[in-house]
Amino acid sequence: MDIQIGIDQHQREAIADGLSRLLADSYTLYLKTHNYHWNVEGPLFNTLHTMFEEHYTELATAVDDIAERIRALGVYAPGSYQAYARLTSIEEEVGHPGAEDMIANLVRGHEAVVRTARAALPTAQEAGDEPSVGLITDRMQIHEKNAWMLRSMLQ
Repeated sequence: MDIQIGIDQHQREAIADGLSRLLADSYTLYLKTHNYHWNVEGPLFNTLHTMFEEHYTELATAVDDIAERIRALGVYAPGSYQAYARLTSIEEEVGHPGAEDMIANLVRGHEAVVRTARAALPTAQEAGDEPSVGLITDRMQIHEKNAWMLRSMLQ
């Protein structure tokens, strides 16, 4: 059945492409944050363990919201590690960094998500896709705030 929501197929596919990149970045950051939650050590253990759990829990909801928006646009959402590795701008964690390096890596991760969201925004705006615009701007606000809070811990 054709999708008749006032946004043509080409525009929906272009928006979904940007959202797919946002999804890949968000999932990769989720995985990195969850990894750090499990493996953080040191004097800030309790603070970071709790903060990382708050962040990955929020990201788990976000990836669902982003994927469902992609589906509402009539496009299949990426859902494999292979697809995420191809689409993400965030470097996968392969080692066991110390707590301060974890914080710095997460700042870079949140900032990368913001850049990906910012790059996706004009396509959604040009198509008049307010639901995608709202989702993207909400994600930018959350990741900018998280980056600020994490960055503050490094001062």
